This record gives sequence, C-alpha cells and structure tokens, in this order.
Amino acid sequence: MKDAVKQSDIKVKVDHMTKRFGDLLVLNDISFDVHKGEFLCIVGPTGCGKTTFLNCITKLYEPSAGEILINGEPVDLKKHNVAYIFQEYSTMSWLTVEQNVAFGLEMKKRPKDEIAREVAEVLDIVGLTKYKDYYPVELSTSMLQRVVIARAFATKPELLLMDEPYGQLDVELRFKLEDELLKLWKATGTTVIFITHNIEEAVYLSENILVLTNKPTSVKERLHNDLPRPRNVVEPAFIEMRNRVTDLIKWW
Repeated sequence: MKDAVKQSDIKVKVDHMTKRFGDLLVLNDISFDVHKGEFLCIVGPTGCGKTTFLNCITKLYEPSAGEILINGEPVDLKKHNVAYIFQEYSTMSWLTVEQNVAFGLEMKKRPKDEIAREVAEVLDIVGLTKYKDYYPVELSTSMLQRVVIARAFATKPELLLMDEPYGQLDVELRFKLEDELLKLWKATGTTVIFITHNIEEAVYLSENILVLTNKPTSVKERLHNDLPRPRNVVEPAFIEMRNRVTDLIKWW
C-alpha cells in the first residue's frame, strides 16, 4: 500500500530517456521522478541539453528511446494541462495585460465569471492589478515577465515548465520575480520544473535540485533542498548548499 501511494504521487516519470540527433548523443539514459506539487530545479553545464529535455516533454522532440509519463500516461498535450514559459517574452502586443492573462482561459472556453476571478487573483499576486489596462509596449522588462507568469498560472496547469525565464534580468528584479513565482506556486500547488544555469537561483527556489553532467548528458545527482523559507542567500546553510551544487557541476 505504501508503494502504491508513492506511485500515485508521481506527476512526471522520466524513464530511461535517450535523445539523439543523428550521431550526436545528447541525453543518455535519463531517469527520475517529479512528485505532485514539487518545485524541481535542473542545473548543469551550458549546452548539456536542459532545454532539449523540456522540448521532449512538450513533444517538440520525440525521445530516441525511453519515455516520459505524466500521471502514469504518455505525454499528451490535449489531455495534460502543461504550460511552458520560455526564455523570450511571449506577450501579445495587441492585448492589454488583463487580456493577455485571460487568453489561455478563453482558449479553454472557461465561463466569463471564472475567467474574471482567476485573472484578478493572479494579477494581484504579481502586483499588476493597477496595470491591467496597459499594453505590453508600456511595460518594463520585469513587468512583461510577470504578465507571462500570471498567464501561465491563471490556467492552473498541472505542470509548469520554465526555461531560464529570468536570465536577462538583473539580480534585484530576479529576486523579486522569484518571490512572486513562489507565491503562485504555493497558492496553486502546481508542479514546476525550472531550468536554470544560475546555481543561487536553483537553491533559492527549489525543493529538489537535479544536477546534470556534460554531454552525453545523464543525471549526476539529485539533491533534496530543505532550507527553510524565506531563504537568505548570505546564511551559511544557503552558501553551503550553493557550494555543494557548484562543486558537482565543476568536477567531472
């Protein structure tokens, strides 16, 4: 019974996944689980295939071997509610902030009162309520990214994939957006897989950290991150975890 409960708690199962592009072996026999409601950060050397892995989940690429399961079934984006936040900002310039955030809900043909409620809730969490009638051209870079995050969470995805979404932001803005992301994650219970090259960011956000090797990429280690929240980047325990992850990436 205990094992059955554990299995039912798995949101994503990556099972011996391999990805080749011709003769180039990129992902080599990768296996790991992501549990429901987990915040998993994936780190590794530049160019090791982190984005390729996310693209396999979204079916942009098909694995060469192995499989990826969501709720015990092969990934099916018509059935599974998966949202993806890219490195580039993807707001629609002809829509207001409110309309951008509502877009996904409208595509799912949700009732108008439900759309209004969900949009108002996420706009409040990310601090954009008073900017709801603005257009993207009127917003700063950090505000644009808040719109993208709010739009993703408004649909209450069962799985949210994030590919270095804060890579272009300065440190102060990044921390502010990370805190807002954590608020939304706690409020919705969404399972998050977050790709980053920034080790401090991974330690700040994650419940677990998956460290990948260089190509051909495999899983080097999975670390549980039980640092108490809110986290302080200058505390000794935080620095110790950051250094541990850094050493795993540095030494081969």
